[in-house]
Amino acid sequence: MYTIKTYNQISNRGLSRFPASNYTVSGESTEADAIMLRSHKLSMDEVGGSRAVARAGAGTNNVPVAECTERGVVVFNTPGANANAVKELVLCGLLLASRGIIPGIAFAESQAHLSDHGELSKLMEQEKKRFAGSEIAGKTLGVVGLGAIGSLVAEMAIGLGMKVNGFDPALSVEAAWRLPSKVKRIESLSALVANSDFITLHLPAIDATRGLINDELFDAMRPGTCLVNFARDEIVDADALLRALNDNKLRRYVCDFPRRELMGRDEVIAMPHIGASTQEAEENCAIMAADQLMDFLENGHIRNSVNFPALTLDRAEGAARGTRLAISNRNVPKMLGQILAVLADQNINVLDMINKSREDIAYNLIDLESEPSADSLAAIAAIDNVIKVTLI
Repeated sequence: MYTIKTYNQISNRGLSRFPASNYTVSGESTEADAIMLRSHKLSMDEVGGSRAVARAGAGTNNVPVAECTERGVVVFNTPGANANAVKELVLCGLLLASRGIIPGIAFAESQAHLSDHGELSKLMEQEKKRFAGSEIAGKTLGVVGLGAIGSLVAEMAIGLGMKVNGFDPALSVEAAWRLPSKVKRIESLSALVANSDFITLHLPAIDATRGLINDELFDAMRPGTCLVNFARDEIVDADALLRALNDNKLRRYVCDFPRRELMGRDEVIAMPHIGASTQEAEENCAIMAADQLMDFLENGHIRNSVNFPALTLDRAEGAARGTRLAISNRNVPKMLGQILAVLADQNINVLDMINKSREDIAYNLIDLESEPSADSLAAIAAIDNVIKVTLI
């Protein structure tokens, strides 16, 4: 029986994936095999002896990833599960930035005191020119980050008649296959922003991206550029943004992250972090997170981890439950040889195995012909640089 500890409200569509015969799912559990959460700020004390943490969303800023790695705790996210929800809000942001929609609605609402419909209609006709804007068709959209969300945004923009330039120095082969052929890849971020009418950000918040949109890039933007940020607040340097707005270098900033210093500015449209706030996105994220946790706990498989390598291994013929080892260790030489030597000394035959590494961490799945003894497991765990040993 496995125990899943939940934080936040997780969609029942996801929680129902866990069979009641094998899983206990509760927000009250004190010890759990795995943790499932959304926005809860997780501490290592809360992680406890859990083997995995799954965030029902793409970002893992609320999870102590580095500390989890040191303890051999696999951290999962759900990339792409909320991509369509964010894509649709980006479209909304582009339209709000290009047209006088929000001030137009506010003006219309402010005329509620007019009881004569004819007078109201005449006033609307007279004043509508105040809220005129421009169409997005024919304009150039610069997409920064071409992953699951960025590629969908690019495809959508092309369908709306926009020209699309893309920048992503870390573009994976899988992401490249998803990318529409009409997207023009730009090798320099400064060149992309200099040739875009609209710029949309789709990057994670990591050391390399914090403050990425800075004074230099704002200076490189053409007059009248609109910046759309539904990724992460800290990707845009706050001080540089204020300078760009004050100096009229930026026509509009549309974001999902309100800041006190930006409130009340006509050039800023700030939403309350609702990019992934749709029923469908929450369900998709919860389902993906649950499926990944089950596959990890039952088989040792890792898909969509932010700190461990992706790894799967079909069960070897003749390998029964309780004969698969999942071992995490620091990525240093001679580790696999030491592990196999312990098994050989115990006369335990290896049927199949796979080993992969990611930066400083390595992960192994080993199928055995027979169940190893407690002494064998203890001997492997005692090897220097072995972090965690689990019998599945």
